[in-house]
Amino acid sequence: MTTTTTAPALRDHRIPADGLYEGPRELRRVPEGWTDRPYEFFELVPRGRVIGAEIHGVDLSRPLGPELRGELDRALLEWKVLFFREQHLTSLQQRAFAGHWGELETNPLLATGDDPEVARLDRSAVPTFENVWHADVTFRERPALGAVLQLREVPPVGGDTMWADMAAAYDNLPEEVKERIEGARAVHDFIPGFSRFYPPERLAPHQDRFPPVEHPVVRRHPVTGRRTIFVNASFTTRIVGFAQEESDRLLRLLFQQAHAPEFQVRYSWRAGDVAFWDNRATQHYAVNDYAPHRRVAERVAIAGDRPH
Repeated sequence: MTTTTTAPALRDHRIPADGLYEGPRELRRVPEGWTDRPYEFFELVPRGRVIGAEIHGVDLSRPLGPELRGELDRALLEWKVLFFREQHLTSLQQRAFAGHWGELETNPLLATGDDPEVARLDRSAVPTFENVWHADVTFRERPALGAVLQLREVPPVGGDTMWADMAAAYDNLPEEVKERIEGARAVHDFIPGFSRFYPPERLAPHQDRFPPVEHPVVRRHPVTGRRTIFVNASFTTRIVGFAQEESDRLLRLLFQQAHAPEFQVRYSWRAGDVAFWDNRATQHYAVNDYAPHRRVAERVAIAGDRPH
């Protein structure tokens, strides 16, 4: 006699579909077909599975030769954010390093330090731009290529920064979501992000200079070709051509993808540390958990291209 086993019946169950999904994730650090090669001019120590690496043996205060610059550029493409311990750069040296990757840009909405091309983020002076996942200045027609951040003063505990790989975040979207957003464009505006910190009279004079702009919801990285999620909770207001309810629903889902720990790296700072990140491929989050202590950072931004 053959006995068949019937699976037990389970009660009705569901989890809301618009969020992060349980289960295995595809964790691909570089594009398919990309060949990993050793680095000859420095030691690279990974800090995360898909994003983040420390660079040892490089003095950023010295000029970069073309070979070293080329290897650092490859490391940036492969790891998205690079960390350099205890560099203690002057503003001029910080600018010179960033300038190897292109023209520098300033942001009139940020305070500056001793150098007008170096933004200063001083927690003791004004509330700083923390506690939200975002990519820098996506409200510009040509958002920044990247940024070089140095911590001048660190609190005794806390004050870390986190980065998320938005290509890995895209890879792990459900296929039906990828199909829905393919070719879609979204509106980016500086006002939502900055109105958290500045009164209307501070923002109104900049409205003509920074009108709302449209960018692809899914951006192709101009060098690696990888698809990345290119909307963020600071500056993206709606998806063009979608009903408001559906736009809000999709944006909430896309914003959440940066929150998956598998796509992240978290960095604990020492005074003089430098981070260099690819703003085209990442989002970042400054953790405000150090009050009442002081945290002072200085940032140089590198001008980028129009997203496609």
